[in-house]
Amino acid sequence: MKNKLDDLDLNLLRLLCAVVETRNTHTAADKLGISQTSVSRGMAKLRETFGDRLFIRKAHGVEPSELAERLAEAANSMLNPLVKVLESFQDFDPLEFDGCVRVAVHLAALEVHGPDLFEALREDFPKARIELLYWQDRTTLEVLSGEVDAVVQFEGFPLPQEIYLFPVLEYQVCLVAKKHHPVLSRTSEWDSVGNLPVARIVTDGVVTRREAMDEVYEAKGFQANVTFSSHCIRAILRKVRTSDAIMYGTTYLRDLDDGVAFYPPPPNMPAAVSRYTLCGGYLQTKRDYPLTQALHQTLLSYFENIETPPLELQD
Repeated sequence: MKNKLDDLDLNLLRLLCAVVETRNTHTAADKLGISQTSVSRGMAKLRETFGDRLFIRKAHGVEPSELAERLAEAANSMLNPLVKVLESFQDFDPLEFDGCVRVAVHLAALEVHGPDLFEALREDFPKARIELLYWQDRTTLEVLSGEVDAVVQFEGFPLPQEIYLFPVLEYQVCLVAKKHHPVLSRTSEWDSVGNLPVARIVTDGVVTRREAMDEVYEAKGFQANVTFSSHCIRAILRKVRTSDAIMYGTTYLRDLDDGVAFYPPPPNMPAAVSRYTLCGGYLQTKRDYPLTQALHQTLLSYFENIETPPLELQD
């Protein structure tokens, strides 16, 4: 037997499997949809590679040797997964997909958009098992290992280059506080806002708890007086609704608590903290996967249809 496996293509392996199955070169040709001439050339190549006794001629066909049968078994175990992958790419239908769809979302975005995002996913993947998860310390590793299909995260969040991001929504930052706030009802100038207590959301997956807003406060001559922090936005909104504390947030929070109001941010806020871009994303190596492409479209469509609540309609 000559060691010419490097010259062996997949079509020859398919021919080998077909001849072993049918025991007849003519039937194998019909099964594969190729000419008898092509079969003859392929058989010659197989014998050249694996030896003349790979198949034994019989009166009404051929008899595969033990080597041929074992090669066919090994080839099938290799080819069948390849065929399934190709079929999944060619025939993927989100409406019929019955696997699991896992999407990891920044906690703040999940609290604001979670219910409607779930509805969008359920509409596009009605038969799938949907897991809508909040972002945790280990989530980045889960994305890199392929355990998470898509992400919704803020631009600037420390993610490796292996994760592809695309913008889906931009948040304009405003001040969130109780209605008829004794200070914000009159002014949002730094001299009045800088000493107000601050409530803020805790973000997992970052090395430092120091935020960009802390640097802004210091540049203005203040130190952010953070009196409450939580993973739970509703708890933070309860805090600001029942005290003079403020939160740097967005008008999208209005549906979570109707007892708060939204005020203009202090003037001359740096661009890095005056607006935030929310992004969808997924593993770079999965960009061409049918499921990934379908999720990309779902995320784009959902966020494109969201209307930004205007600041002037708030208290």
